[in-house]
Amino acid sequence: MSDPTTIGRLYGRRAGHKLRAGQAALVDEILPALKVPDGPLDARTLFGDDCPLELEIGFGAGEHLAGRAAMLPDHGFIGCEPFLNGVVGALGHIRDGGLTNVRLHMGDALDVLNRLPDASLTRVYLLHPDPWPKARHAKRRFMNKGPVDMIAAKLKPGGEFRFGTDHPIYVAHAMMVMRAQRHHFDWQVETADDFLTRPADWPETRYERKARNVYGHEVWYFRYLRRS
Repeated sequence: MSDPTTIGRLYGRRAGHKLRAGQAALVDEILPALKVPDGPLDARTLFGDDCPLELEIGFGAGEHLAGRAAMLPDHGFIGCEPFLNGVVGALGHIRDGGLTNVRLHMGDALDVLNRLPDASLTRVYLLHPDPWPKARHAKRRFMNKGPVDMIAAKLKPGGEFRFGTDHPIYVAHAMMVMRAQRHHFDWQVETADDFLTRPADWPETRYERKARNVYGHEVWYFRYLRRS
C-alpha cells in the first residue's frame, strides 16, 4: 500500500453547528456499527461477502450515497466525509431507508482508498468537491494527479469514475487533469448533452438542486471508464 501523505492531504473544516439531541443519538447509536474499521479493507471485511464495492468521496449530507445504496442492495457502499454534520445527515438517510449495505468513514477518503486492494472497486464518486477556486490553492483540490492515480489503481478494469460539479473553474481544472489520465480512463461522452444531463441512475443531491434552482448554476456530469 502506498503512503497517502505522498499524494495529498485533506483540507477544510470538520465540524459545523452543534448537534441536536436526536442527531447526537444517531452518532452514538448507529455510527459505531457502520464505521469503517482500522486495518486492511475488502468487501468481506466490510460486508461479510464478496459483493461489488462502490465508494463516494465527500458525500455531503448523504442523499446520493443512500440513493445509490437503495438502488443496488447487493452492492456494498463506502462513504467518506470529514464533516460531522454530513455524517449525521447520512446516518438519517441510512436509518430511514433501512439500509444495511453502507459503511461510513468520518475522515479523509485517501486513507480508505489506500487500505483497499487494487482493482477492488466497481465505481467511485466525487460529487461537488470543494473547488478551491484560487489558483494558489489548486493543489488542495481532490481532482489532482495523485488522488486520481489512486482511484485508477483501485478501480477494476471497466469500473467507473463519476465526477460532478457546478463550478466552472473546477470543470476546467478537472478536464485538464483527466486529459492527462487518458492512459487510465475513457471519457464516456459523445455530445454536450452527455455531460449536461444527469443520468437516470445518478440521484440528485440537495446541494446540486440548490446550485441549479437557487443560484442558476450549470451542473456538469462526467463519467469515465477504467481502461483494461
